[in-house]
Amino acid sequence: MFTGLVTDVGQIASVSGADRLRRVRIESHYDPATIELGASIACAGVCLTVVGFGPGASGAWFEIDAANETLEKTTAKDWRPGTRLNLERSLKVGDELGGHIVSGHVDGLATITDRKDVTGDAGPWGPSTRFVVRVPRQLARFIAVKGSVCLDGTSLTVNEVEGDLFSVLLIPHTLAVTTWGERRAGDRVNLEIDLMARYAARLAEAAASGY
Repeated sequence: MFTGLVTDVGQIASVSGADRLRRVRIESHYDPATIELGASIACAGVCLTVVGFGPGASGAWFEIDAANETLEKTTAKDWRPGTRLNLERSLKVGDELGGHIVSGHVDGLATITDRKDVTGDAGPWGPSTRFVVRVPRQLARFIAVKGSVCLDGTSLTVNEVEGDLFSVLLIPHTLAVTTWGERRAGDRVNLEIDLMARYAARLAEAAASGY
């Protein structure tokens, strides 16, 4: 489990393998002494298992295997050497829950349709930025105003919803410490809906069908 609070931005060093299974090496700033084989690390919001690791130039490198399901349902099929990824280590008992509960199981791909700086609230660190995102129609019903959503591993609050479009507002700090500073209209991002919304919808469906 994760919180959607990014703890590092890693960079892909290499990608090998075939279309149905790829091994990806990621350079990070993590201490290699804190990584274990079999550990879970969220990479751009995708929960992946560490299958190899070692000391790197700026901290540690680790390797993950992306299987066919991951390649089909997430942005992983587009990862190349040089691609930067939001990273988060899995929760430990006693960790602060600063974002919202995130499983790392991506529900679908969303597309950024607009990016606009909100110059009216600009401070000494720069303006906040509003992103408008389009979600697959079958997932739109899970997006609610003031609800939580995880995009590329980042816990964000939904500001406005209109059909299959919704907006989120990112402060300068978030833009600086995640890959969101690089995101532009047309980019695809990994979307995980809020677990509470998922189960609330399932309960409503079960009640309506008599279960």
